[in-house]
Amino acid sequence: MSIKLGDTAPNFQADSSLGTIDFYEYLGNSWGILFSHPADFTPVCTTELGFTSKLKSDFEKKNTKVIALSVDGVEEHKKWIDDINETQNTEVKFPIIADKDRKVSEQYDFIHPNASATATVRSLLIIDPDKKVRLIITYPASTGRNFNEINRVLDSLQLVDSHKIATPVNWNDGDDVIIPPSISTEDAKNIFPKGVTEIKPYLRYTPQPNK
Repeated sequence: MSIKLGDTAPNFQADSSLGTIDFYEYLGNSWGILFSHPADFTPVCTTELGFTSKLKSDFEKKNTKVIALSVDGVEEHKKWIDDINETQNTEVKFPIIADKDRKVSEQYDFIHPNASATATVRSLLIIDPDKKVRLIITYPASTGRNFNEINRVLDSLQLVDSHKIATPVNWNDGDDVIIPPSISTEDAKNIFPKGVTEIKPYLRYTPQPNK
């Protein structure tokens, strides 16, 4: 199946490095980041999972849980985690799904035959507390993901959900945000008491509301 933005992320049960996982139960009312990697004991993936592990406290502050996946088995995952901890100076505490039968990979369209008939691609989804897919991003196997960018998008999505705004190009937490065209300038001045800067009638900025 093909997953698109706004779709409900399908639930699944699977073995993992931390035991049997029910995806919805694992997420609870949290945001979720589900990401696949081509294989265990590979260099790019080792750096990715190590860096993700170091973001643990940051993700916790944002009510976000992380879960990884590959088509390798539980025992391989556990041995590889030892390597990740050693080489990346961290301690991986999030689960890695063992998807040897590719059931979850096929649910989430992580197998791209033209890239590899056997391995999952380097895909990542951000899923909101309503289990809706809010971000889909896929990298080639040779290129490690930019988790700083993923963290930035998570900041934007959570801010957009809590305030009537959008975020401009290269926005980072704390920068000015954009007032959507659906809000008139007159209404915007009441909604955003920190001020409204109008560049064009359709292009208006205001300081980030929660800062």
